[in-house]
Amino acid sequence: MADLSKYRNIGIFAHVDAGKTTTTERILKLTGKIHRTGEVHDGASTMDFMDQEAERGITIQSAATTCFWKDHRFNVIDTPGHVDFTVEVYRSLKVLDGGVGVFCGSGGVEPQSETNWRYANESEVSRLIFVNKLDRMGADFFSVVEQVKKVLGANPLVMTLPIGREDDFVGVVDVLTRQAYVWDDSGQPENYEVQDIPADMVDDVEAYREELIETAVEQDDDLMEAYMEGEEPSIEDLKRCIRKGTRELAFFPTYCGSAFKNKGMQLLLDAVVDYLPNPTEVEPQDLTDPETGEATGKVATVSVDEPFRALAFKIMDDRFGALTFVRVYSGKLKKGDTILNSATGKTERVGRMVEMHANDRNELDAAQAGDIIAIVGMKNVQTGHTLCDPKHECTLEPMIFPDPVISIAVAPKDKTASEKLGIALGKMIAEDPSFQVETDEDSGETILKGMGELHLDIKVDILKRTHGVELTVGAPQVAYRETITKAIEDSYTHKKQSGGSGQFGKIDYRIKPGEANSGFKFVSTVVGGNVPKEFWPAIEKGFAGMMSTGVLAGFPVLDVEVELFDGGFHAVDSSAVAFEIAARGAFRQSMPKAGAQLLEPIMHVDVFTPEDHVGDVIGDLNRRRGMIKDQVAAATGVRIKADVPLSEMFGYIGHLRTMTSGRGQFSMEFSHYSACPANVAEAVIAEVKERNAKK
Repeated sequence: MADLSKYRNIGIFAHVDAGKTTTTERILKLTGKIHRTGEVHDGASTMDFMDQEAERGITIQSAATTCFWKDHRFNVIDTPGHVDFTVEVYRSLKVLDGGVGVFCGSGGVEPQSETNWRYANESEVSRLIFVNKLDRMGADFFSVVEQVKKVLGANPLVMTLPIGREDDFVGVVDVLTRQAYVWDDSGQPENYEVQDIPADMVDDVEAYREELIETAVEQDDDLMEAYMEGEEPSIEDLKRCIRKGTRELAFFPTYCGSAFKNKGMQLLLDAVVDYLPNPTEVEPQDLTDPETGEATGKVATVSVDEPFRALAFKIMDDRFGALTFVRVYSGKLKKGDTILNSATGKTERVGRMVEMHANDRNELDAAQAGDIIAIVGMKNVQTGHTLCDPKHECTLEPMIFPDPVISIAVAPKDKTASEKLGIALGKMIAEDPSFQVETDEDSGETILKGMGELHLDIKVDILKRTHGVELTVGAPQVAYRETITKAIEDSYTHKKQSGGSGQFGKIDYRIKPGEANSGFKFVSTVVGGNVPKEFWPAIEKGFAGMMSTGVLAGFPVLDVEVELFDGGFHAVDSSAVAFEIAARGAFRQSMPKAGAQLLEPIMHVDVFTPEDHVGDVIGDLNRRRGMIKDQVAAATGVRIKADVPLSEMFGYIGHLRTMTSGRGQFSMEFSHYSACPANVAEAVIAEVKERNAKK
């Protein structure tokens, strides 16, 4: 069996355009996995293998690959930086043991790198920091280090210092060993020399080295005492302390270089080996109760000797069939084994297993704890399902995905397209849990729901190109919600007498607004048996069933509490069905009286703009009903944070580019639901009524 201490499961994540994919390409070249590096800007990188990725020069789905460096096995996942595909980052972090956060030397800490950093903090993933693109105009390593402290609240431990700036960037100094690595202009990563530190940098290096030692020895009391008494720790001892601190998230070793120019990459790879944890050093995943989702207090210890446990974290459909990407937490898996999917209770036989390299594959006969592999042809497995040994059923902590906030209606152009559409959408939903599909019963339209305009744009493109489905696409729609604003007390009686047994159910109830994000709550305070206990679940079911269509415009209803306090029943005519119908009628009767109100999704918008356009950008956000929350001066401009209704943000990127001469950037994510102003609510309700009338 392989030695788990030689495994590193790492992800590379950052803001869009900080150079993640280029960094991954360089790692593959250095480790001998590929012989010719592909460039993102030529649309030829190995990891961005989808047509849509090559054309747009962005990463859309996370790609996995395996390579070797100094006898260590790296399983590397290259993740997207764009906010619409954050789900890819989130699910990758879930199965990784360590990560590399890439920051642009001139852009610094950008909006999306902040979101990804927050996700990594929540997943408690150890990270290295790589400040990339130091050969670019305006690149400043030290200002990025300051931003990491201020904006991310993180503690960067500077391990290398850049030699030269912008066009004169030639190499890096390793602060720990006091050696300078200088590359020539050939662009080949192996063409470097180890030299003495340039004379003008000696003082800086000593200052940073002292800071590094002081931070590192805090991890070991004995070493700290010895250091206080003037004894300098050995390089080995320092590395051990840095490894411990990195694992415990006390600090993040920070490296610098230029992935594109192949400078500084070897030191980053050495750091992955030296400081990032192997699978056995990470807090094991919790096992949860499949019924309640609560933690059971047991954990999935990473060990080959434990029963088989794995998490399916990504489904991908390619020309060879469905691939299920799996992180094996414990035990072994061999070809031909039967495994249990604890979410469905069904067992499946493992036919083929492969090790992935972007979209190429190598056949495997066996896998073990710590591996990230793909299984071919699994049925009924979805993202987040646990696969385990049938004799030792367990459930790993599942993944939680955000709800979509934007939708578009699509219609196939002809009958053959309509047949293809169903099959294609089935595959796409399995691949991306943040993408949802509904059919509008009245109009027969198919509604696609996603995280943003780009997300849905890409989905339609994949349907047309990959699956050959010709579609007519409607305008984007906002996912509005409804709620109530005042508490009322009401009564409703359902009576039906028409030959045979009748129906009777009377309920007295109070409806009031619930707390934010509390959903639907039902309580019964009936005493004396006026409504027998066995009918309470039917009443709750009746109310809950109506929450999906509000009275204003048919949008789902949020945050309502219903209290049943009295009622009446008939010994013969009362039944669960009668009380359920009564609850439905009560909902329709009482919602308009309780001050029904339309809610709209508010987005947290983060805009980056050069200083001379700040006034225009803020004025424009105000016109879009935005609330400005914060302004932060960055190295090359200003970041403006605001809360803006989603309905006002369609096509924003075009306006922003026009206002800022193409230099502005923005990212947005869902923040919360908030009440719609009366004039907006009236317009939305009128539009829905008009749409329904046409149907």
